[in-house]
Amino acid sequence: MSHEAFRRSDQLRGTRISDEMLRALPKTDLLFHLDGSLRIGTFMELATAVGMDVPASARATQARYFPVDRASCHEHFTGFFDHTTAVMQSHDALKRTAREAVEDAYVCGVWYLEVRFCPLRHQAAGLSLDDTVAAVLSGLEEARQATGVRSGVIITGLRTIGPEQSLRLAELAVRWQGRGVVAFDLAGTERDYPAKYHRQAFYHIMNHNLGSTIHAGEGFGPESIHQALHYCGANRIGHGTRLGEDPDLLQWVNDRRVPLELCLSSNVVTGVVPTAADHPLRHYMDMGLRVTLNTDNTLFARTDQFRELRLAVDTFDLSLLEVETLLLNGFKSSFLTQQVKSVLTSEVAARFSELRDMNGLDELEIA
Repeated sequence: MSHEAFRRSDQLRGTRISDEMLRALPKTDLLFHLDGSLRIGTFMELATAVGMDVPASARATQARYFPVDRASCHEHFTGFFDHTTAVMQSHDALKRTAREAVEDAYVCGVWYLEVRFCPLRHQAAGLSLDDTVAAVLSGLEEARQATGVRSGVIITGLRTIGPEQSLRLAELAVRWQGRGVVAFDLAGTERDYPAKYHRQAFYHIMNHNLGSTIHAGEGFGPESIHQALHYCGANRIGHGTRLGEDPDLLQWVNDRRVPLELCLSSNVVTGVVPTAADHPLRHYMDMGLRVTLNTDNTLFARTDQFRELRLAVDTFDLSLLEVETLLLNGFKSSFLTQQVKSVLTSEVAARFSELRDMNGLDELEIA
């Protein structure tokens, strides 16, 4: 981010940046799984309605269905999604969870949210693929009217399903292109399930000028990132935590400004990194990569957009200028049209300055 002039508050950093300031700063969340981000109360209510055995308290429900330990959370929470998708099989459930996702993000200062989900996992009660997309978009639109938060849908394929199914999902994404769907994604277990097996789906996406992102470099090494970029033409990389193991590829990613969708809490809980301090976010920022900060799964990782930013600021002693740069990267990396992004980034930069003035941050002593 560029400034016309140096401001004293540029160097305000770490714990000296207040919770109120961090919450108010405009944010994006570009890696956000709808079926990993339900409110625990909503999950309990919907689960009870479909006959699941639900403990009386939220804490007990989380401990039973979504325990935070490495054994349960490995391979990107694979088992947890079985529980949440089981309660998201109707139009009303999908609409509700989408609406609530935006409402919760709004409270955290999010201005733009990209919601991803795999429609194939929401057909047990008879919904068509198109029905699931329509339901989610309905919830997002209802929330936009109430909060003003913009959003888009990313259709997600899974590495563990057949390539022909991924192609079906790619075709679905293209059908809804321009009507709320902004991109196509590939998620799921990386080891033994290469992205290149699904390249026909990505060829379809590329041939229809739709954006794409792929989870890579989380559960497997930089070879996975290489495939995502060079076999499938991904425009963004989900996680990319192990990119630094291949300096040449890292330089390639940096030179071409390929955005990385980083998720601190999720990577800690799933064991990708031992602690938040071991995450390469600071290294990537120092190298000049275009990194964005995201939640991944708010329910599973016990986080939200504000907590994730607070964790990053405190762990890496980020300055306010670095925080603003990180957040602006999110808007620049979104799958919004360039025309919309240009206007929105200008509004965001103006809001950054306004918040500094409102809070008198240039008057504070900077250690």
